[in-house]
Amino acid sequence: MTGVAGLIAHKQRGGRHGPEEIAFLVEGYLRGTVPDYQMAAWLMAVYFRGLDAEETWALTRVLVQSGEVLNLDAVPGIKVDKHSTGGVGDKTTLVVAPLAAALGLKMVKLAGRSLGHTGGTLDKLEAIPGLRVELSREEIIAQAARTGVVVAGHTAELVPADRKLYALRDVTSTTDCLPLIAASIMSKKIAGGAQVIVLDVKVGEGGFLPGLEEARRLAQTMVELGRRAERPTVAVLSRMDQPLGRAVGNALEVREAAAVLQGGGPPDVRELSLALTAQLLLLAGQVRTAEEGRALAERALAEGRAWEKFRELVAAQGGRVEALEPGGLAEARYQVPVRALRGGYVRRVAARPIGETARALGAGRQVLGQPVDPAVGITVEAKVGDRVGEGEVLARLHAQDRGLAESLARRLAGAWEIGEEPPKEEPLVYETRP
Repeated sequence: MTGVAGLIAHKQRGGRHGPEEIAFLVEGYLRGTVPDYQMAAWLMAVYFRGLDAEETWALTRVLVQSGEVLNLDAVPGIKVDKHSTGGVGDKTTLVVAPLAAALGLKMVKLAGRSLGHTGGTLDKLEAIPGLRVELSREEIIAQAARTGVVVAGHTAELVPADRKLYALRDVTSTTDCLPLIAASIMSKKIAGGAQVIVLDVKVGEGGFLPGLEEARRLAQTMVELGRRAERPTVAVLSRMDQPLGRAVGNALEVREAAAVLQGGGPPDVRELSLALTAQLLLLAGQVRTAEEGRALAERALAEGRAWEKFRELVAAQGGRVEALEPGGLAEARYQVPVRALRGGYVRRVAARPIGETARALGAGRQVLGQPVDPAVGITVEAKVGDRVGEGEVLARLHAQDRGLAESLARRLAGAWEIGEEPPKEEPLVYETRP
């Protein structure tokens, strides 16, 4: 083994590292013997030179081993987890977690907060008054055993090296490096204790990976990491070139997820939630085909079992269940319309500017640790394929500051591409990679 400078130079020249060298770097950085400036140089070398399959697995393993692994042996049944790579309006965890639990699976979901233009599951749940997401390890295990479902933040003991590395990646513009993304995601999933994992890999400019081929590579890398960790993993590649559903913003998305759980809601949110739940059931060995799993999930929605499980989740984590009734969640002071600049068919709805506008309204964070406003956000009135007239409402900005919202609304109108011909219909789910 050579010193830190030698390892950096080796990777800069396109060389590969052995497992002990990656452990030396990561463990040294966590202890403080490898300084920020050297780790930043190594991350940049990896950004340009990459990591092969063995190096990516070695990095994943040392990230997992940097902290505790959540032991779920005390939770009876099959423990499952679902992860999304992040998108605009993606509230499927709020549907899939209680739905999977209603079908007998044990869903232990350790989630995150808003990142960039994408929303965070924890912020959405915290729009429900009183609901706690910062739970101890003992609380997570006890709730999972009692209710079959828990959605909480990562405990301080899980993958501390990833947390420190991610902060450095964020300030060195190395967040969108495929092997670093894969190792970061899968280390948290493996440390979370789930027996099987379903990944929702977003494809399109509303997520972090705009291209299908790049998303396929990430999906295959993560599935392989799951296999090496003896955690059966499946990746579903889903479309994120427009917001998922119609609600973007924390309380707005909770209302929309509640509508789906009660048998209504936007078709795309329902469809993707059913597809992900079907894969969880299939991977857990509860059904023989995805179609059989989907039928079971549809029945659980229709019979109200998933909705009751969501209410149980909210109550278990201290949330006011009555706030789920109409008018119970925070509402913004103003609603400002975004109007069509011309008439025709909606050919494209750019998800990223919608997510960025919601963040500017206060639904997300400009800087780490900034509080979010649960009431603000955007409701999308016109989606791809809809026909609109000039001046018709495309979306409504839910805001506390009318002047800010009016300024943002004028700029946001360009996110809708409107033409004379209807667009070609694209699938919501591109493919599933086992």
